[in-house]
Order: sequence, then C-alpha cells, then structure tokens
Amino acid sequence: MNEETTTESTTTAPLQALLTRCADAETCADPSSVMTLLGESDGAGGGFTSYRSTFAEGAVGAPAHFHTKATELFFVISGSLRVLVGEEVTILNAGDFLAVPPHVPHAFAAAPGAEADVLFVFTPGMGRFDYLRLLSRVMRGEADPKEIAESAERFDNHYVDSPVWRAALEGSA
Repeated sequence: MNEETTTESTTTAPLQALLTRCADAETCADPSSVMTLLGESDGAGGGFTSYRSTFAEGAVGAPAHFHTKATELFFVISGSLRVLVGEEVTILNAGDFLAVPPHVPHAFAAAPGAEADVLFVFTPGMGRFDYLRLLSRVMRGEADPKEIAESAERFDNHYVDSPVWRAALEGSA
C-alpha cells in the first residue's frame, strides 16, 4: 500500500448507516402533495437524498428542470406518475423505476385521473431537504417563488421551458 492510499483511508470518514423510522420522519405538505423526508447524506462517496411523495389526483409535481450533478431516481410505489424525460412524456405505474442522469430535462405530475406514491432518490446528496422545505413553503404561499430561482445553483435544480410538457399538462386540463 503506498503512502497516498494510507493517508486517504485514515482521513476519510467511513460511511455510516442511516435509519429513519416512519414515526420520526419529517413531512412537508402543500395542497396537493405530502413529502416525507427519509434520509440525506452528503458524506464521502457522494451521498444521497431520499424522500417519498404522495400526490393527490391532479397534483402538478415539478415543472421541467434538470440537474447538473445529480442523478434522480424514481420508484412508483402505487398509482401512476406522468413524467417528461427529454422530449418524451410517459406514464410510470406501480413498480416502475426511472433513473434520470444529469443534464436531462424532466418533469412529473400525478397521471390524469390518478394519485401517485413515489420514492425519490438523488445522488449525490446536496442538502436537498432544505430545497423541499422551501418548495413546500412556496406552494403554501408562505415564501416568495423568487427564492426557488435564487436557489438553483445551491440545490442543483435548474428550471427550463418545455413546450412538450406544457402541451401534456394543457391536454389533461
């Protein structure tokens, strides 16, 4: 083992297990969804952010956006979620999994006529719970929407215009 490898292994903290009990999980709610904040780690190895969102029928979810550093993972626990990936709109149903790599525009909402229960994971983690808290306050009218735009770099969340997504939403209205 060379000295550089030895130095790295002694200065890098080992990964720690993280357990969040359902009863202890923080929730953020707005009129159409509830986010349960499950776990977040910014540690060595990239870390992660994981939360569960339950969307009411007709819930708008997130507008078109992309991340420059994070991969966003979706797992539909129940119901149906309409998603935009690049220029394609599709429906994810219970049991479906989707991984969206950095720089790919995407959006999501409850599928027409459906509720959705979805597990989200971001890797690497970036303290996204603060973003989810902010988003919840904005959706409830307790914070200025400008704060979301001002936080784009901090939370690696960059909104874009998507005519395809707008048409999909207008078609179901």
